Amino acid sequence: MAITDVPILSMLRTRLNWNQERQKVLAENVANSDTPNYRERDVVAPKFREPGVIAAQPVAPVRLATNEGAHIGGMSMSGTTFRTESKGNYEIRPTGNSVNLEDEMMKVAANQMDYQAATALYSRSLNLLKTALGKR
Repeated sequence: MAITDVPILSMLRTRLNWNQERQKVLAENVANSDTPNYRERDVVAPKFREPGVIAAQPVAPVRLATNEGAHIGGMSMSGTTFRTESKGNYEIRPTGNSVNLEDEMMKVAANQMDYQAATALYSRSLNLLKTALGKR
């Protein structure tokens, strides 16, 4: 059995990848907080109901809105394996932007704590396996 086949490590690795993708999306939200007609997005959390099966759907490429020809288009979130969702926000500015910086910063902090917890669990699981194998 390969180390990548251990279910707990596979789930933690998926969770770490999800946290990384979520950080990218939240950073895009903060970076576009003044972009006209930009809607905040978030990444849908993976569900671990069936071990080893995570339905990943490709995300359609997103083109950033520009209001002048000299603006740089930026990078989109193409190539991610997690779905993103746009939530209907009740607070929309006159420019059509729905990003609330306070909410985004709270999400970033929560995402950072989740990432640290998953990293700690991953390293402890590896140490447990090393102990079981007599490598420690």
